[in-house]
Amino acid sequence: MNKVNDNLELMAKTLYDYWFVQFDFPDANGKPYKTSGGKMVWNTELRREIPEGWAVESLSTWINNDKSGDWGKEREEGNYNQKVYCIRGADINGLNGKGEVKSPERYILEKNLFKTLDPHDLIVEISGGSPVQSTGRLAYITEETLHRFDAPIICSNFCKAVTLKNKYYFYNFVYQWNAIYDAGVLFGYEGKTSGIKNLLFESFVTSYDTQIPPTELAEKFYEFMKPLQIKKEKNLKENQELSSLRDWLLPMLMNGQITVKD
Repeated sequence: MNKVNDNLELMAKTLYDYWFVQFDFPDANGKPYKTSGGKMVWNTELRREIPEGWAVESLSTWINNDKSGDWGKEREEGNYNQKVYCIRGADINGLNGKGEVKSPERYILEKNLFKTLDPHDLIVEISGGSPVQSTGRLAYITEETLHRFDAPIICSNFCKAVTLKNKYYFYNFVYQWNAIYDAGVLFGYEGKTSGIKNLLFESFVTSYDTQIPPTELAEKFYEFMKPLQIKKEKNLKENQELSSLRDWLLPMLMNGQITVKD
């Protein structure tokens, strides 16, 4: 399953690079735009050429609102009676399919249910990191992601949930953000409180400019990505169920409660 997901992710990243980095997205005739002589214009903010008609705005213009995190209580207690799973920075890799998700079960107040995550929400780690790993790791939520849990999910106080204005830019934002993160840019937007690194989220998203493709092209990429992501999430859910079965069986095998016959 992991091998299949790796191949699906490689397909997605290759197409993103081809369309939105090399600018060889399909033109009006279905041919690669830049290679076929599509008009490129110099942009002073980005200091490079981009396709004619593309906008350049800060990342904040993509964002509609954000949701703060919550931690609640370890057990049901008084008005803390709404069961959720809390996504921490340590769970981001697992949520993205690179390891197991071990998000703790928590109980929050009913009035805080507005903090639960919905399809097309994004989770950004805003506190943590290390000397060689910046804050700002990203996980993204789809309807299939939520099916991997038997209760709603929220993010912890060390993360921030973000909702975009237009769902069709969802995967564009994900790959754009990850490219920025992989380039080490977010190291330059960190502060420290009591020795813990914190991402200066507002400063970053309001000052970092990026190209914005036309909506119809973003929608094409979204529709390409959607079935790939559904397949990836189904594989992750199956892996999760197999891991749970293993964790249930292994102790009984070890203490002799069950045996395996030839």
